[in-house]
This record gives sequence, C-alpha cells and structure tokens, in this order.
Amino acid sequence: MLQRKGESVKTHGVRRVDIPVPAGIQCESVDIPDPSSLRIVKYPNPVLAQVCARIERPDEKLRALTERMFAIMYAAGGVGLAAPQVGLPIRLFVANPTGEPGQQERVYVNPKIVAQSGSITNDEGCLSLPGVVCKIKRHTHVTVRAEDVGGNQFQQTGEDLLARIFQHELDHLNGILIADKMSMVARLANRRAIRDLQQQYADGQSDRSQAGA
Repeated sequence: MLQRKGESVKTHGVRRVDIPVPAGIQCESVDIPDPSSLRIVKYPNPVLAQVCARIERPDEKLRALTERMFAIMYAAGGVGLAAPQVGLPIRLFVANPTGEPGQQERVYVNPKIVAQSGSITNDEGCLSLPGVVCKIKRHTHVTVRAEDVGGNQFQQTGEDLLARIFQHELDHLNGILIADKMSMVARLANRRAIRDLQQQYADGQSDRSQAGA
C-alpha cells in the first residue's frame, strides 16, 4: 500500500518515514537489458528494497519488457510481477488475476492508489520469496491510477484478489516485501525458508566474486 506523506513503514527491521520517490527518468534512458535475460530476483537482493523511480513519458520501449514479465510471471504461477522483481527499479508492474495468459492482462506504469476501503487478512506469498507464506491485512477495494506502455492514463478499481495484487505490487515499488509486514509468529514459521534464501543469495555473491577474481 502506498504511504501518505508523514506516515511510516517498517522495512527490513528499520522504520522508514516519508518514503521519497526518486526523480523521474526518461523512458529512453531506462537501461533495459535483453528481455530474454531477465529472471526473478530473489530476497534479499538489494534491488527489492529500493524505492523505484517514476518513468517519464512511457513509450513502446516498455512493450518487450512487459511481454517478458508476463511470460516470467506465468511460468512461476504468479498473478502479478513488479519491475524490481526482475532487477529494474522503475515504477511498473504487470498483473492478471486469472493467471491465464491472454485474460485480463494489464500493465501499470507509475501506478498510484487513489482510493481504498474495507479490509481482510489472508494468506499471501511472493515470487521473490518462494516458500514463504504469511497472513497480510489488505484493503478489499482499491482504485489505482496509472499509465499504459503508450503513456495513456487510466483508472481501475479492483476488488478482493485484484485489490490485493495492486497493494502487493505497489509495495514492491516502494521497496517493501511481505517479509517486512509479517508478524513475529509468521517470521518464526518461515524462518527456515528465509534463511535458505539468504544463504542462496550469499552463495551466489561469493561465486560471482570468485569468478571475477
């Protein structure tokens, strides 16, 4: 969920106040690698803790990126995927609450929550934290305002699962993970999965360091 100015949010054990959105970057300046090289970034990669930059003047350059993001999302059995989850700290996510290719697919560039109501606590997972599931309280009705890949603005209201997707993906764009929101009980229940992810990341960093030596 986006935080209004003056509110605080707990992230990675540290309380962050007044999350600042980095200055916007021009779409032509976005360094997008070969889409075929993109993979899901796993916790605790630092890119997942970044507050993502706004994209100024979105254009068709984003289309290949979002098509690849949908493919990655479907392959992983997901219903939403944010750009930082493939290593790009920009304000963009894709979603499809059905999980079925070609049905209800939508791209959200520079999304912002403009209205929300109701609440429910339910199980929630994350493609960047495989094996981690915890109960997260979310609003049941959420309206977002965003742009498509061509820069056209639109507004959409989501209920239940779609509302949860909106909030989960917007959390990603603000550097917030479900691991930051889970209770102490949930943290204990998921401690092995979290520890395994931390070890896998450390091992990967060590392997890259040795390869570059």
